Amino acid sequence: MENITGHILAVFMGFFAIMNPIANTPVFLGLTANDTPEQRKRVAAKALLTTVVIIVVFCLLGKMIFELFGITLPAFRITGGILVALIGYQMLHGNQSNVHQTTSEDQKNTMESALSVAVTPLAIPILGGPGTIATAMNYASTGGVVEIVVTIGAFSGLCLITYGFFIFGQRLVTFLGSGGLSVITRLMGLILAVIGVQMLIGGVTGAIEMAR
Repeated sequence: MENITGHILAVFMGFFAIMNPIANTPVFLGLTANDTPEQRKRVAAKALLTTVVIIVVFCLLGKMIFELFGITLPAFRITGGILVALIGYQMLHGNQSNVHQTTSEDQKNTMESALSVAVTPLAIPILGGPGTIATAMNYASTGGVVEIVVTIGAFSGLCLITYGFFIFGQRLVTFLGSGGLSVITRLMGLILAVIGVQMLIGGVTGAIEMAR
């Protein structure tokens, strides 16, 4: 029993370190700065639910998916890095990325436009990025059914905690006001750009190692 508890805790902490809900809360606030509280709740729920589905799929079928499409983790990391860096660059200049910006054609469908950010870039690649997927595949592939169940269960628990962080962040939004949110948006843009570059470097490094 102690061994199982220790294993669950180890898996949970591994996911916590790679997904880091504390650090991602300001990112969430920056990406949903123009949304209503109800929209933020739905964005958070959809993003985390999507992330859980992604991790479950890769825990069960990860190796098969990569082999089927001829995808390597370095290639996935490079693509995700470029996407995150571009989003961060636009946020750094005080603009919303086209990925989640509401255009004039979207004004009549505000909720739908707000929810679009839940899948990209929140679920992919910020929450369910290459690092999270690689961690899940690593834990799930170390044994049999027990390891898969523990991996999925630990990650689902972390997502519930992350949802709490995201929703609690609404109070911070109210406290900071528009000026504070502008600063957060630019700061998070810088952080996202750096994260994207780091992911890109990791992908290039992995590709070089594979080519040797």
